[in-house]
Amino acid sequence: MTNTSSSGEMVYVEHKKDINGFHKVILREVRGCSAEVYLYGAQVTSWKNEHGEELLFLSSKAIFKPPKAIRGGIPICFPQFGNHGSLEQHGFARNRTWTVDPDPPPFATISHNKAFIDLILKPSEEDAKIWPHRYEFRLRITLGPGGDLMLTSRIRNTNIDGKSFTFTFAYHTYFSVTDISEVRVEGLETLDYLDNLKKRERVTEQGDAITFESEVDKTYLSTPTKIAIIDHERKRTFVLRKDGLPDAVVWNPWDKKAKAIPDFGDDEYKHMLCVEAACVETPITLKPGEEWKGRQELSAVPSSYCSGQLDPQVVLQSG
Repeated sequence: MTNTSSSGEMVYVEHKKDINGFHKVILREVRGCSAEVYLYGAQVTSWKNEHGEELLFLSSKAIFKPPKAIRGGIPICFPQFGNHGSLEQHGFARNRTWTVDPDPPPFATISHNKAFIDLILKPSEEDAKIWPHRYEFRLRITLGPGGDLMLTSRIRNTNIDGKSFTFTFAYHTYFSVTDISEVRVEGLETLDYLDNLKKRERVTEQGDAITFESEVDKTYLSTPTKIAIIDHERKRTFVLRKDGLPDAVVWNPWDKKAKAIPDFGDDEYKHMLCVEAACVETPITLKPGEEWKGRQELSAVPSSYCSGQLDPQVVLQSG
């Protein structure tokens, strides 16, 4: 696959169809990094560094067929995160086909970013039956020159009946890791979390960093704007920066749950970790005409060690 046009110019944004006829967009940058975005779900399914190494996890059993959400990458959870009431789990944005936004609003973005796509989702008549609100959900996905991946969501209440609406939200990011037992997460120490395996019991995190030896499904509250996910075996650190998203969900199904998920390989839990920028505990309420904005930026940097310890401040500052 060439990264240049017939005139020899760099192609930053390429529209394609996959083998199933799904429309997808490939974003590329000069150094060789890339990202792949499906219009189905507005979902990033691939993010590669300049060496062509895949940084996101996508299940080998992922189903690319509506109404199933794609297992892996970065699903968008809206208008709810979790499983409440009559809406399907994690809402419907991740299994609707979005369109390229013909009239995107001005985004405060660095002018030299050329690899980006603007997508939009509006309610269908079917959606209105299950969630009776009018809205515009705009999403810009940008691949920076250095390989950083940025997602900026803007959700506006366009109701004409004067009604507010309330929602919860998450970027359900699946990171690719070498071995989950060799991964640690820094930045969430000593925070309170809701343990979703124990009926959302509120607990205070102990210890200096989060490591993994069994199933975990936690919603951390009032989290910092930067979180580090350290893959010791690959000597790589993911840095997640977020804005407008106070919570962070950490999830790994482990062996028993993995075997019960039909679109997930039995042993794939060893090679993935979800760390999700989210707004879960306190839902967002928008009056007609109001807009909410939530952003996440991902970068991958080399990890350096000193007696097995990583100074997260060095990583976060250098990222």
